[in-house]
Amino acid sequence: MVGELVASVQHASLDGRKLLWVRDETGRCRLAVDSVDAGPGDRVLVLDEGNGAAQVLESSRGPIRTVIVGVVDAVDAVDAVDAVDAVDPADAVDTGARK
Repeated sequence: MVGELVASVQHASLDGRKLLWVRDETGRCRLAVDSVDAGPGDRVLVLDEGNGAAQVLESSRGPIRTVIVGVVDAVDAVDAVDAVDAVDPADAVDTGARK
């Protein structure tokens, strides 16, 4: 797992929310609010847009931009995907540990 963040001082809109470091396919890490109870090593779907994050979290716009919105069970490449390159499961955003 890339890591879980614990902050004793934070914006009120983050109170009670689980914060995880996620890594994208380029290796860039970012902090995300977990809305689906993701665990170590889970491949996750990440929404990285403030208005969408507010809608998912059912809150007003605040300092939250990136939200984990799903846990990936499997990736199945189909012919239509070939037009934009086949999806490699290793490229999915990953919380890190389990491979």
